Amino acid sequence: MKSFPPQLKIPACYMRGGTSKGVFFKLDDLPVQAQVAGDYREQLLLRVIGSPDPYGKQTDGMGGATSSTSKCVILSKSSQADHDVDYLFAQVAIDKAFVDWSGNCGNLTAAVGAFAIHSGLINKQKNSPKWHRKN
Repeated sequence: MKSFPPQLKIPACYMRGGTSKGVFFKLDDLPVQAQVAGDYREQLLLRVIGSPDPYGKQTDGMGGATSSTSKCVILSKSSQADHDVDYLFAQVAIDKAFVDWSGNCGNLTAAVGAFAIHSGLINKQKNSPKWHRKN
């Protein structure tokens, strides 16, 4: 009988920004091993999205089987004094085990402020919140 790893409970929010959708996480809510860049974080995001899927449907995950719905965003309080939050954007491949950290998504960037307020990273009374894309 095949043994499966235990399931993890990780708070997340599936949000739409413009024509894109993605799974948003607070960095502190991720398992400790996923709070730093590396294979564990990438494997976690692949699992959440349902990739790789040789049938291209991402049935076993939150991905929507298109490049505009196979995305993740990770936010944290900013490490920079003049910004409120830092965020990482991840484009998750559909048919292979690959997470691209090099790009950005303007549509999901538009949802960063809403998620930061919703998740308590910034006070909703604050004027003109500022966020910074991590590289």
